[in-house]
Amino acid sequence: MTGDRQHQSGRRSASGHRRKRLARAGARLGAFGLAALLAACAGDQTGSVLTPAVIKVPEQAPRTTGRTRAGDEADHAKLVASFGGEYRSPAAHRLLTEITDRLVRVSDHPEETYAVTLLDSPVVNAFALPSGRLYVTRGLLGLASDSSEVAAVLAHEIAHVTLRHATARTEMALRSQLVSRVVADVLNDPVTGAQLENQSKFTLARFSREQEFEADTTGVRVLAQAGYDPFGAGRFLEALNRTMALKAGSGSAAEPDMLATHPATTERIALVTRAARRIGAPGLGADDRARYLAAIDGLAYGDNPGDGLVRGRLFLHPGLHIAFEVPEAFAIENTRNAVLGTTPEGSRRLLFDQVEASGDRSLEEVLRATWNDGIEAGSVENRIIGGRPAVTAISRGKDWTFRLAAIRVGESTYRMIMAAKGATDPEPAFRRWLESLRPIEPEEAAALKPAHLQIVTAAPGDTVEALARRMSVPDRAVDRFLVLNGLVRGAALKPGQSYKLVVE
Repeated sequence: MTGDRQHQSGRRSASGHRRKRLARAGARLGAFGLAALLAACAGDQTGSVLTPAVIKVPEQAPRTTGRTRAGDEADHAKLVASFGGEYRSPAAHRLLTEITDRLVRVSDHPEETYAVTLLDSPVVNAFALPSGRLYVTRGLLGLASDSSEVAAVLAHEIAHVTLRHATARTEMALRSQLVSRVVADVLNDPVTGAQLENQSKFTLARFSREQEFEADTTGVRVLAQAGYDPFGAGRFLEALNRTMALKAGSGSAAEPDMLATHPATTERIALVTRAARRIGAPGLGADDRARYLAAIDGLAYGDNPGDGLVRGRLFLHPGLHIAFEVPEAFAIENTRNAVLGTTPEGSRRLLFDQVEASGDRSLEEVLRATWNDGIEAGSVENRIIGGRPAVTAISRGKDWTFRLAAIRVGESTYRMIMAAKGATDPEPAFRRWLESLRPIEPEEAAALKPAHLQIVTAAPGDTVEALARRMSVPDRAVDRFLVLNGLVRGAALKPGQSYKLVVE
């Protein structure tokens, strides 16, 4: 979560922009009834294996790759800023560029050009624009174990561009909107128009999932043609699946969402593994593991202290000078605009964010303005919590019960929202969380250090447990070490081989 209070006068303007962005994000979350808080993860699901469909992209689709369009630079700058800015690592960026060039040379359109940007974000993500811009987060580099795994991700994104997926998806969306609008407005049949619009959402979601399958299949082929291990695609997706399960704390990823634009990760693993087997047996192609690990040695890992840090159930933000502790069973994640939390089974969720509030507006007005769902009559209560003014309220939806609070700390106003599935009132846990909000002492803030990756060489006699004990992680050090290094339980370390540790 990005902080907005800075003492240096030279940073006040940027601080104001961040505050406004957080306020807009908070309003959007309220407007959608905390949709972001209750949404399932779309990209990392489990499910049965599907057969990818053949996708035909219109012949007249414009070829924009490698061309600069009006507004491209401005859009690029906004996108980079939304992911925390560009991460500076000459060795990692040089390796990414070399991998990309190697893939493009054997792709279906070797004449096209690409530019790779490394983003300063801990989330595991990569995406491409039709213009040929590729984006990779440092979180993704930290998860990958060798060059072939990163090359698999880049080959997948390049395939999206060469197959003109963005254009095809846009055309389908526009066509669906046009049909439903004609039926509703021109033919004066709003009921059928609404039904068609709803059907089009499922059709577009399925179309997007089919595009992912096609990009996976094409990506594996290009990966092998470039001389990389084609099984790297499956290894990376398996690491991604294990990471999501570890984050959820349940040991398994969530159930698939019918409107998810990405297929279940297990489906993709099965698909890319079959595609790799059709090319050859495991061991085919290079993985460049040693060179890759050398390139990411020292890479920042996890949250940037400037955006707040998660330490187990504790969230600390030196820039905002605040900290709080979530109740037991909650796992929390710090995003750019909010702190989100959930229990392993998903029956309780929480959200903490900052909202724009002028000094002449009451906290009740702020809470109502940023929460568009109904607030239960008579539930609004003015309170003093830890010496700070606060307003709390209850909102009951069809499937969830919400406890809401707006609390003022110094010149800033924050929202704290906890949701419980069904009619269960989450008040006891919500009260403990609310009362845990406190200021950070200067010495506590000074002691916070960012984590980074350290590449170490296993010595004879080293074990997984021994190296895991050197990790600066909040819990489950062995599990995190195994996922980070692509190992399974019971695996033995190889003397002389390099492994990743998370240290401060």
